[in-house]
Amino acid sequence: MHGRERRGQQIDDPAALRVGLTPAQLRTLETLEHFRWTLKFVRRPMFLDPVPVVVDREGKRYAVLRPDGTIDESPGFRIRE
Repeated sequence: MHGRERRGQQIDDPAALRVGLTPAQLRTLETLEHFRWTLKFVRRPMFLDPVPVVVDREGKRYAVLRPDGTIDESPGFRIRE
């Protein structure tokens, strides 16, 4: 990936972000979207489950959707804006 910057790239297809999420994560995401939270990005660490990150409507609060559909507002890693 020499010469290509990944940070800041946007995926044109929001449905592509949902690929690989568990049914529980998708249900939780659907509920959060009713409260105007959005799926910001998905971390895809090698050999691990995808880690979807959602943001509230003001862009001030971030949370991670765990594989069981629970919401974790303290995921153990820093989320850069």
